[in-house]
Amino acid sequence: MKHKKKILITGGSRGLGLALAKRYDELGADVSVTARDASQLASALEGTNIRGIVSDISEKRSIYPLAARVVDDMGGLDILINNAGYLGVTPLRLLADTDCEDLNALWTTNVLGPFRLIKALLPTLEKSPEGLVVNISSDAAVSAYETWGGYSISKAALDHMTRLFQQEHKRTSLKFIAVDPGDMLTDMYRAAIPDADTSQLRRPEQVADELERFLSQQAFPEIRCGSQQWRELL
Repeated sequence: MKHKKKILITGGSRGLGLALAKRYDELGADVSVTARDASQLASALEGTNIRGIVSDISEKRSIYPLAARVVDDMGGLDILINNAGYLGVTPLRLLADTDCEDLNALWTTNVLGPFRLIKALLPTLEKSPEGLVVNISSDAAVSAYETWGGYSISKAALDHMTRLFQQEHKRTSLKFIAVDPGDMLTDMYRAAIPDADTSQLRRPEQVADELERFLSQQAFPEIRCGSQQWRELL
C-alpha cells in the first residue's frame, strides 16, 4: 500500500500555504496547517480534510505544544513546510528607518520560528525515509531591493540556515531546501506594493501545483532554488 504522506504547513489559512495544503489534500495526503486566526482558519479549510491548528510560530512557548500535537494527531511527519512569514511594517521602510523592534519581529517570525519548529520536529522527521523540510524564501534574500531591508535580511538568514541544516544532515535521508516561489497574487504582495500592476501575477494555486510536482522529485539541484530554476525542471 502506498504511504500516505504526512505534511505540516505553517501559515496555511491563505495564499501559498493554503493553496499547497489544498493541493496535497487533493492528492490524498494527511495535511495539517497552522495559522493565528481561528475563524479565518476554519473558514479557509471548510470542505477539506485538512486539519487546522491555531498557533503562532513567533511565540516560543507555542512551538513544542504544536510539535507534540502534530505528532500525536498524525502519528509522525514526512514534510514540514515553513511558509508562515512576516513582511514587516507597511508601507515598507528604508533599512535606516526600520525600528529595532520591527527587525526583531521579522527575525522572530521568519528565522527563529522555523528554527524552533525544525528543532522540535527533527526526531520525528529523521524517522521518515521521505523526510523533507521546505523553507519558503524570496528573491529578496539575494537581491538588494530598496525598502525591503529587514525582510531581506531575515530571508537571507533563512536561506543560509537551510544550507547549514542540510550540511549537518548530509549523511541522513532527511533533506532541506529553501524555495523562492516568485511573485504571486497574494495579500502580502498587495501590502508590499499597493500600486503595482497585478494583472500578470501568478495565482497561488498555480504555483502550488508546480511546487508540489517539483518537491515530489526529491532530487534538488541546489539547496536554494529560485522560482525559475525549479520551474525549468518540471
